Amino acid sequence: MSAPDTPARIPVMIPWLGEEEARAAAGAVLSGWVAQGPRVAEFERAFAERVGAEHGIAVSSCTTALHLALIALELGPGDEVIVPSLSFIATANAVRYVGAHPVFADVEEATGNVTAATVDAVRTPRTKAVLAVHQGGVPADVPALRAACADWGLALVEDAACGIGATVGGKSVGHGALLAAWSFHPRKVITTGEGGMVTTDDARWAERLRRLREHGMNISAAQRHASTTPIAESYLEVGYNYRMTDIQAAVGLVQLGKLDAIVARRRALAARYAQLLAPVPGVRPVTDPVHGEGNFQSYWILLTEGFPLGRDELLAVLAEAGISARRGIMASHLEPAYAGHGAAPLPVTERLSRDSLILPLFHTMTEEQQDRVVAALRGRAGG
Repeated sequence: MSAPDTPARIPVMIPWLGEEEARAAAGAVLSGWVAQGPRVAEFERAFAERVGAEHGIAVSSCTTALHLALIALELGPGDEVIVPSLSFIATANAVRYVGAHPVFADVEEATGNVTAATVDAVRTPRTKAVLAVHQGGVPADVPALRAACADWGLALVEDAACGIGATVGGKSVGHGALLAAWSFHPRKVITTGEGGMVTTDDARWAERLRRLREHGMNISAAQRHASTTPIAESYLEVGYNYRMTDIQAAVGLVQLGKLDAIVARRRALAARYAQLLAPVPGVRPVTDPVHGEGNFQSYWILLTEGFPLGRDELLAVLAEAGISARRGIMASHLEPAYAGHGAAPLPVTERLSRDSLILPLFHTMTEEQQDRVVAALRGRAGG
């Protein structure tokens, strides 16, 4: 007698990629220009227009985008930059790359984001900038943060790694930002495999960041190739190899065209999750903040006192049921890389990191798959 069929494992995330992206990537390969070139420039223009910025500078990752943004601000040793600990560790690491000191701020429980109040609690005379994260695609209260930073004389940089498609006051996250950094990692709403972007309205910063991503050269490889006469480039300062390829940009252009559909689908799935989870005791799902709408890049839930299992126990139960879930956002100040770094008490950060988890959510998710996830949770909660 044969064993009954086992339902397929439900992944936590699947990028929505298909034939159109494959054709775009192949077209870049067949064009003979696969390095940073015309498709990167087109992607930069399209992305900047989408988020309401004057300039886009495509780079190799959001981490390198953050690094370049902090270089633009000329931050260095002796400067402090306030960051959330509740973020992927690259947020804090980028501050260290420029020799500055990351100062960890707590977050509000409802959104997982820093606020003007949590920033003010750790602000010192050495503070020069604030790095605000739109955590998991939940937009931070940017108007309040901008107003506070203006009063304090601080630069505000938006870590919008998870933010594309989220809005604040009806406008894209990153709209009007001094500097914003974006990610196109496969776990994000749109992807280029790896890749990132800096957006800004400052033409001088944009020009410098384009040089810095290409070893500090005063003229790009694409410009040299297009010239009918030989050009001897100059290296104006120490730069980096942070370039995006035309193959990645070709995929990015297709993905950007799908953005509205992706966000609409993710929001519909999130709304259905919220409805299904409402009767489950001890579970508090992520929701939109009052100041904007999220893209649900991650669908996370917080386990409250009414839930009978701890987060790690629940992850094990879900894994046994064929459901891939993930722990909630990390608390960077608790990682070995920041041992001895020192931090003010961060009770909300530590609670969210300890008691939250990310449930599967992806464009092609079916109602049957969603029902399986909720059934596994309900079975353990008694709801």
